[in-house]
Amino acid sequence: MNLTLSTCFVIVHDPEAALRFYRDALGLDLRNDVARGELRWITVGATSQPEVGIVLTNYLNGSPADNEAIAGLLAKGALNGVHFHSDDLDACFQRLRGAGAEIVQEPADQPWGARDFAVRDPSGNLVRIDQPRA
Repeated sequence: MNLTLSTCFVIVHDPEAALRFYRDALGLDLRNDVARGELRWITVGATSQPEVGIVLTNYLNGSPADNEAIAGLLAKGALNGVHFHSDDLDACFQRLRGAGAEIVQEPADQPWGARDFAVRDPSGNLVRIDQPRA
């Protein structure tokens, strides 16, 4: 059996701000944008990985108490978003810094073998970007 990643979901509180971050600041492609009332599902992805989509959504499937708990965690920045690889970590970092992203950690060599940095998206999700060592 061979499994591959198809889609992952990132909960956001402001879909338009999320789109500006993931498309404009990170440089991901916009693949789909579906609205249903105030709910929105925006699919973005890397040009180099057309088979993998990231859905940015403000839809929370749960009870009002569940939705409130998730919104609270999101507001605190307690939810992880996605991790990316980059072939030019420093350029990627400068691009995000220039776009005004909230820097959590500047580029650094990590004990697990990667050099990476971390930022938060406009909803507070942690986004890590690494450049594996050769």
